[in-house]
Amino acid sequence: MVIVTTIRREVLTLPAAPLGPDNPLPALRPLDEAHRIEDRDRDGLPHDMARQIGYAPLHSLLPARIRDGYGRTRRPAAVDALVLENDRLRATVLPGLGGRIASLVHKPTGRELLYRNPVLQPANFALNGAWFSGGIEWNTGATGHTTLSCAPVHAARVPAPDGGAMLRLWEWERLRDLPFQVDLWLPEGSDFLHVGVRVRNPHERPVPTYWWSNIAVPEERRVLAPADEAWHFGYERRLTRVPVPEHDGADRTYPLNSPYAADYFYEVPDGRRRWIAALDEEGTGLVQTSTDALRGRKLFVWGSGPGGRRWQQWLTEPGTGGYCEIQAGLARTQLEHVRLEPESEVAWLESYGPLDAPAPAGEWDAAVRRTEERLEAVLPRAAVEAAHAAWRPYADTEPEEILSAGSGWGALEVLRSGWKLPGTPFSESALGAAQEPWRELLRTGSFPERHRQDPPGESLVAPHWRDLLETAPAGPLAEYHLGVAQWHAGDRAQAVRSWERALERAALRWPSLRCLAVADQEAGHHERAADRYTEAFDDLCRAATGQDGEDGEDGEDGDVSAAAAVAVAALGREAIEALLHSGRAAGARSVWDRLPAATRARGRFRLLEAELLLAEGHRDRARAVFEDGFEVADLREGDERIGRVWERAVGTPLPERHDFRMRPSSH
Repeated sequence: MVIVTTIRREVLTLPAAPLGPDNPLPALRPLDEAHRIEDRDRDGLPHDMARQIGYAPLHSLLPARIRDGYGRTRRPAAVDALVLENDRLRATVLPGLGGRIASLVHKPTGRELLYRNPVLQPANFALNGAWFSGGIEWNTGATGHTTLSCAPVHAARVPAPDGGAMLRLWEWERLRDLPFQVDLWLPEGSDFLHVGVRVRNPHERPVPTYWWSNIAVPEERRVLAPADEAWHFGYERRLTRVPVPEHDGADRTYPLNSPYAADYFYEVPDGRRRWIAALDEEGTGLVQTSTDALRGRKLFVWGSGPGGRRWQQWLTEPGTGGYCEIQAGLARTQLEHVRLEPESEVAWLESYGPLDAPAPAGEWDAAVRRTEERLEAVLPRAAVEAAHAAWRPYADTEPEEILSAGSGWGALEVLRSGWKLPGTPFSESALGAAQEPWRELLRTGSFPERHRQDPPGESLVAPHWRDLLETAPAGPLAEYHLGVAQWHAGDRAQAVRSWERALERAALRWPSLRCLAVADQEAGHHERAADRYTEAFDDLCRAATGQDGEDGEDGEDGDVSAAAAVAVAALGREAIEALLHSGRAAGARSVWDRLPAATRARGRFRLLEAELLLAEGHRDRARAVFEDGFEVADLREGDERIGRVWERAVGTPLPERHDFRMRPSSH
């Protein structure tokens, strides 16, 4: 048999807003995650669901950094892609953006099976910020969109079970400290893309695990799944069991029938085939199915209300069609994490492809039955099980050709531990500047000091790195990073002591002062926090402008200046907010006046300016800020801050351009 499935490189040109630099300040504050419920609401849940909702929810983004350096000015940009193709399907993958499948085209009909976003517009939906809509994304780590949404992953060509080629994606997920892989296999002549997924736990301890494959499809569809009930979760943060398809007088399996953004986690009965489909009125569309390990199925809708419509416009070009998401996960809901035992793994196989079924309208049970019968005819359940069995021996196969490089964090962990992870090589050649000081700590037992003006670099917080820092010589940077690791572990008193020791010897004081300011805020000492933020910002400004008397070395002045500008914006924003919280508008104004003009012009800072003007008693000038117009590029999902400031500054009903509300206004 001649195998003609191909993998090739391609460059896409898209209108794109640059990602910009990461925020250099460690993410010390508790995670602001919308997908949580109150403890009292767990009482009526099934026992296993309640247990998994309470099992190790993520409380911190560390060691990941916040990605908030993007804007909303889009220009044509080249985006590297890998195309996996046979005579029936063409899958376009973006290895530099989390391994996202941006497009899945059924070649005989020319149909795009996914919602393909015509632009690349980051928005604040990932756990750590930057995310973009469209395609199929691989969400691992913890509840929410992965921190790898806009990050590179490793990619390689590997042998497929049928003798052809598979595209392997893999990376080290840092929130849970786990490696994972995604194998894309497109057998010759197949209308279905098979996706083998494996998450491994190399540790000698159990680790909470999370996975949801997220598929964007056009919203003018009916979404079908084999369930008569669902768990509804909205931005009111309540999880309730509701009937399917009708709830509150409307058929919610049509995405536009929901007024507000909502999740519907389908209660698929045990033993029933796992699948979900999004079909147009004629019965054509996409179906996803899997082996039983991938238990959950979900529909996410933006809803028909003004807030949902505004978010749809925000994430793409105005005038393009909207989308909804159909998803598949390890648990029944995304609020849950499952236990992965020590030195074990979990693996499954998913299949994606076109479905031409009878029209989905009408009585629910009959529509589901007709759709499932059609799925069984084109892709029997037994065929998915057989594909999974065929793929499993190939999961350990080493790559034949490296096609794209991810981060060096996995290589650092393998270097430290000596773990053997067949099929997913984390080579020392992947180590870069971010990993170098930690490699030096491994090699010598000492954490290297850096140039006077350099920000501290990324912190590592896992227990093994914390142990190494505790035994390292107590230099300022070692103490600073140790404090971050102790804070992450919940030992806040020790973290404060470490940062105070770092201050005693540090030439650059602002990083530890900022950490101490956050510690003060979390402890309710807001006046002291404001004082420390003021001192930290003063120190940073002196360093950034060279007033400390030290210059850059080795021709690095430009890099230092760029890094300093990012730090000034990040620290300045936090300082202004802390000073306003303490009622110190004059101090906030002093910080504002020292921010660069380009920083003050950004939408997030225009909103902050309106708050500052209100604190100073200048309501008319605050209203003028809104009249001038601005866009807060990094507005967080569920964030209602714009509406609150508008109410104080203007007082009229919130205009459409600022209406991002994802729940009824009574909440």
